[in-house]
Amino acid sequence: MSTAVSPLLPAGEQTRLDRWRDALLATPRGMRLWRWLAPALVTLVAAILRLVDIGNPHQLVFDETYYVKDAWSQWVLGFPSTWPDDADASFAAGDTDVFTGIGSYVVHPPLGRILIGAGMALLGPDSATGWRISAAVIGTATVLAIYLFARTLTGSIPLATVASGLFAIDGLGIVLSRIALLDIFLTFFIVLTFWFVALDHRRSGDRIASLIAARGLEHPMWGPVLWNRPWLVAAGVAAGAATAVKWSGLYVIAAVGVYAVVTDALARRRAGIVQWPMDAVRQGLASFVLLVPVALVVYVASWSGWLFTTGGYKRGTPVEATGFWAWVPEPLQRLWSYHQEMYAFHVGLVTPHSYASPAWQWPLLIRPTSMYWHQDDAGVNGCTLPTGCTEAISSIANPIIWWAGVAASLFLLVRFVMVRDWRYALVLTGLAATYVPWLLYPERTIFQFYTVAMLPFLVLALAFTLREIARGVRGSTRLSGQVVVLAFLALCVVVSAFWYPVWAGLPVPYEFWRLHNWLPTWI
Repeated sequence: MSTAVSPLLPAGEQTRLDRWRDALLATPRGMRLWRWLAPALVTLVAAILRLVDIGNPHQLVFDETYYVKDAWSQWVLGFPSTWPDDADASFAAGDTDVFTGIGSYVVHPPLGRILIGAGMALLGPDSATGWRISAAVIGTATVLAIYLFARTLTGSIPLATVASGLFAIDGLGIVLSRIALLDIFLTFFIVLTFWFVALDHRRSGDRIASLIAARGLEHPMWGPVLWNRPWLVAAGVAAGAATAVKWSGLYVIAAVGVYAVVTDALARRRAGIVQWPMDAVRQGLASFVLLVPVALVVYVASWSGWLFTTGGYKRGTPVEATGFWAWVPEPLQRLWSYHQEMYAFHVGLVTPHSYASPAWQWPLLIRPTSMYWHQDDAGVNGCTLPTGCTEAISSIANPIIWWAGVAASLFLLVRFVMVRDWRYALVLTGLAATYVPWLLYPERTIFQFYTVAMLPFLVLALAFTLREIARGVRGSTRLSGQVVVLAFLALCVVVSAFWYPVWAGLPVPYEFWRLHNWLPTWI
């Protein structure tokens, strides 16, 4: 799977797969072609799977009842409004302006709703396609971002294509891109954050040693503090945007901050700096200044509609401020009070739900979330199947990709312990930031579909693992390893094709739907 170009081996020593690869990639013209064609094709596949018939079903499914209506009232008023109790049916019927104008208590920051509202403003709030178009576009862009992230990590076109292609055909990514929830927006900004961190590492990783060498010093007491790190600033912008969609983006800011400090410390030790631990602290403070304030600015800016209007929730609530807070503008005081209520909600959410799934279950894929289920008899609502039609939207991941990705992550952890590769560390950091914090809230009501933010790192771990297999494992030839990889990828495609109808809500026979319930907990 590596794109590293080596001299062609004699025909007797080179496998047919190697010759095919070299024919495509070994020439400059072939490299230029696939450098553009590979991401274009994988993005096109992702777009087709996410955009075709996206307006079906034309009704608010699962938590769209919150996010779509809140997004539209926020787009119109600048803040989310309350709605009448029976607003779902009238909204789907095209009566989209029945909101009350009274500020609604919403427990997530505004950016995801802003993006959903933009799609509705573009295509109309009375169109289910308008509700979901932003999620579909961002979900497709996430596939391209994974490709670019993987290319930055490895320089490998095949590895980047495999990683992004697996995300493109996976049901979790498809479903969260076909309904108007917040998690695909969160995932996109998280991938951007880690891509920018990878770009920063490639740009600044060797600068310390080169700057020290330029000074003619062999073992300096202190090293340079690097301020010119635009990609670290960009990572702060992206992480701030992730947090402005859901607060779980805060874990990403913390994770990439720790990663930057640790990698800077190791770079200073390799460069021979005597006081490298304290030198890393100096650089860590600079990195904090580059990363965190810009993230805070992006986050607060996402609340502009609420701040510059007067009808939002708590905008009319008096706030008693003393000491330092007395000098803070009143809208920011009220915003802080609002955030205190949001925090209390998030840490105390223990509401029974039939599809709730604690984080310890997620790697096993025990309880995926059913977003929609509907059944019609033959001849009803256009059903042409003689045995009746069942329409389902399950946010389950492709089971083969998911379970293999979990196993590959464990393999990657072992490999990192053995070889200490910074690329493995970054992928594992992303996986830890999007999974481990949820283990701290075993009683909180959470769902399996939150794992869409983990999925980019799982497919990256899987792509790294498949590359190792393709190179030939102990006791097997390189050809046999490549055959195994191709067979596995073909199986992933077949399983995704089998599952796609129940990811996209297509009408299928009831018995066909039952074939997808491999475990009793998947119903």
